Amino acid sequence: MKITKNKVVILAYELAIKGPEEEDFLLVESVGKEEPMGYIQGMSGYPERFEQQLEGLEPGATFDFTISPEEGYGKRDPEAVVDLPLDVFKVDGKVDSEMVQVGNVLPMTNDEGYQLNGRIISVTDQSVWMDFNHPLAEMQLHFTGEVLSVREATPTELSHGHVHGEGGVHHH
Repeated sequence: MKITKNKVVILAYELAIKGPEEEDFLLVESVGKEEPMGYIQGMSGYPERFEQQLEGLEPGATFDFTISPEEGYGKRDPEAVVDLPLDVFKVDGKVDSEMVQVGNVLPMTNDEGYQLNGRIISVTDQSVWMDFNHPLAEMQLHFTGEVLSVREATPTELSHGHVHGEGGVHHH
């Protein structure tokens, strides 16, 4: 069975990334056959180019491709770096200093009610600077791996938009 829209795809892969200033790719994720990743073609949440590269492959096929920043997570947006008043981070009148640390990624809600992940880049006694750019913005993404299996998605998987069972989400 080939990878086509709405098929469940189970993969083992490695992802290496390279920023605009770097000479070499850095391995950032390795997903082995013991605990593979599953997704539904057309609903992966990965860049469209990722799914295009895998379209039509069959179990046992290997892949090796690079996605440019333009086809991946785009350029960094300077306006996605924002300065929030320290008061926003107070719980019961106090700032949780464990939580509010440079490098931590916190889920925040914007004015429209969307959840965004922001990485703290600096903290002063008045404010917290957060970067809401995707952590892979401006990165070249190099994927290598193997297609382990391809199957029809169940109606439940299609309605939930993710894989259940091996390589997927386990509901409790």
